[in-house]
Amino acid sequence: MKTKNTGNIFDLKFIMAKILVINASPRGHRSHSRALTGLFIKTWQTRYPDDSFTNREVGQTPVPHITENWIAAAFKDKATLNPEDEKVLKLSNELVNELKNADLFVIGTPMYNWGIPSGLKAYIDQIMRINETWKFRSGEPDGDYVGLLENKKLYILSSRGDSGYNKGETNEYMNFQTTYLKTVFNIMGVSDVEIISLDNEEYGGERFAKSQREINQRILQIR
Repeated sequence: MKTKNTGNIFDLKFIMAKILVINASPRGHRSHSRALTGLFIKTWQTRYPDDSFTNREVGQTPVPHITENWIAAAFKDKATLNPEDEKVLKLSNELVNELKNADLFVIGTPMYNWGIPSGLKAYIDQIMRINETWKFRSGEPDGDYVGLLENKKLYILSSRGDSGYNKGETNEYMNFQTTYLKTVFNIMGVSDVEIISLDNEEYGGERFAKSQREINQRILQIR
């Protein structure tokens, strides 16, 4: 695979890329965010047929919430982990390795109560691993985070009932969906983030149809 990193911008001119697609909607064929990820995959495969996809389902196949034992194990030095710790962290390790092995992430998620679905939050809790996906620069809790996922790009494909959630718009202060996702992935080292949001779902009719046409066109133009 060939990649070119120009500062914080990930140049998507690579060969045999690995794409991780994360679907967070509990809904199936009625899910608008799934329709967006489906269109993304179809479009990308047409342009880059040699690239590979891994699908991670967190909406219809729930990811377990972290536990006290998980927290204790995750903050241990690797050399001190016992068999029980390894068992507790098994799924988390699998999810983290998926992130490390992928070049491009695609998250499809609805907005629920101005935030993300609980399944996606549980997933994020499993992958926000100290010394795996991020660390403290000094090695001690200092608030200075260093991301460990390098040369990655993230597409957030979101669906939302209303509109006006983008920067400078009326409902920006209520957007705990894409702003949260961008923040946590920035902390993990993913600074190249593109957000594509389908709005006005709750209104339906031409207002929603117009949003669908605009967003679908944006996805079709992704390269």
